[in-house]
Amino acid sequence: MSKLTSDQEKNLPGTTQTGVYPATGVGNGYATDGANINAPEYGDKPYDGIHSENSLHRGLKPRHVSLIAIGGVIGTGLFIGTGTALSNGGPLGLWLGFSFVGILVFFMMLGLGEMAAYLPITGGQLTYAGRFFDPALGFAMIWSTTIHWALTCASEMSAVAVLVNYWIEPTRVNNAVWITICYVVIVALNLTTSGVYGETEFIFSSIKVLTIIGLIILGIAIDCGAGPSGHYLGFHYWKEPGALAQYEGIGGSKGQFLGFWAVMTQAAFSYGGVEFFGITAAESANPRFSIPRAMKQIYFRIGIFYILGTFILGLIVPFDNDRLGTASNAAASPWVIAIQLSGIKALPHIINACLITSAWSAGNADLYISSRSLYNMAHKGLVPKVFLRTHRYGTPYVAVLTMATIPLLAYMTVSNGAAKVFGWFVNLVAVMGLVEWMGICLAYIGFRRAMKAQGFDRSTLPYRHPFALFGAWFALFAFGIIILFSAWTVFRDTANFDRATFITNYLPAVFFLALYFGYKLIRRTKIIHPMDVDLISDIAEIEATMEERPPAHGFKGRLQAALF
Repeated sequence: MSKLTSDQEKNLPGTTQTGVYPATGVGNGYATDGANINAPEYGDKPYDGIHSENSLHRGLKPRHVSLIAIGGVIGTGLFIGTGTALSNGGPLGLWLGFSFVGILVFFMMLGLGEMAAYLPITGGQLTYAGRFFDPALGFAMIWSTTIHWALTCASEMSAVAVLVNYWIEPTRVNNAVWITICYVVIVALNLTTSGVYGETEFIFSSIKVLTIIGLIILGIAIDCGAGPSGHYLGFHYWKEPGALAQYEGIGGSKGQFLGFWAVMTQAAFSYGGVEFFGITAAESANPRFSIPRAMKQIYFRIGIFYILGTFILGLIVPFDNDRLGTASNAAASPWVIAIQLSGIKALPHIINACLITSAWSAGNADLYISSRSLYNMAHKGLVPKVFLRTHRYGTPYVAVLTMATIPLLAYMTVSNGAAKVFGWFVNLVAVMGLVEWMGICLAYIGFRRAMKAQGFDRSTLPYRHPFALFGAWFALFAFGIIILFSAWTVFRDTANFDRATFITNYLPAVFFLALYFGYKLIRRTKIIHPMDVDLISDIAEIEATMEERPPAHGFKGRLQAALF
């Protein structure tokens, strides 16, 4: 795509986003109708996030973006949470549930990849929601995402504590010690440059990728009888105890369907973070190249790590094993159970070490996204400008230190039990993630409506996919249905109503709707007309700051270019 000057932008098809840009001097918040189209977006001072003071730096290389795209996908949900899902749904229910949610995530990511490659701006999908669909949606997305990922960081820190409990009981060393060590390292890494963050995530994500690939290969070997026990399994566990579990003892096809449905929320938690690179695009040195490359790779990663991984799990672990779903530590991991059932002695300890690294890495990424969301709110005038402050290397340190206060909730683990608190966090962040994925789908639908109305040629986009629009609509409705029935179990026994499960499953959706409609009522915003959507602003400035991809030299350079 050729570079554009500011004057050339004015001659491109489409109109300026009247009704989204506030007049100069308008107070904090998203715009209302009748705004001055020459004013900066959302606030009273232009913070473009590119070259101004207090701006983010493009320090993430294509290999960083590529590994971050998959690093957010692989976490404790895949390594540990699949145990609960297998217990609920059986091997077939587990595989179908993760496959279905994986398809929905794939559809959602098509639209996000298209928007991020075309317009890699500060805030990513958080900005797209308010710019392409409705300012109120952008407002709700920003607040929800900021709190969501800070809470997810707390869940990963609590996961680190319970994983260490596999070796050291909390009666010997208090869990607060492990949480504190994890917390200090995560905050320190997030206060460094985006380049250092990218390097650490590259290393952590590489460990996670190698771990899951190794486990899949090991699982195939165990299924074929290569373990010390020498037993060939094949599809034995699909026959005995069976392919589908009877959820909570409910008989017949009804119980089997409910078991499959119970997998959905756990699958959503496991896939959470796949959308990370939409926000990291603003700090990518060459998003025109790295975003399409990351998108092309993520299809296979979802298929291999989740769809293939859960299929292999169903072959090597019976769903009626007593340890499945009993605790949030390595002892309850279906991978560890499979290894121990096969007679392998040392590997569970190695796997536990990898799981700790995985949870630590996920917490690091969670705080990164949460702090960038807060920075984006300040960028749009929704919170005080103090959160825009960055140090000389472009890291928003005020936003990082502020959002680092929420993960301190992980210390609840000490008094209430790590497994119990981890379960609360799983419910909260899974539903919050589903709601935000719906927001991404709506943003893309608005983007496509505007492209069509304003006569833009999609063939010129850096990345595009023929199924993106259909996928956005399909995923939008499917995510909504999953949220609606996410806590259906609490209504089965109203005499012993489980308030904690009900609140943690439905509070995020209610909170999001309150933000959306509350902002609409106060600011009187409307869904933006397709002809008024701004598809032009920031394009020239973005392309002016991009770095050209250097030619690959030597074996290392060519290998890196091929993979990343």
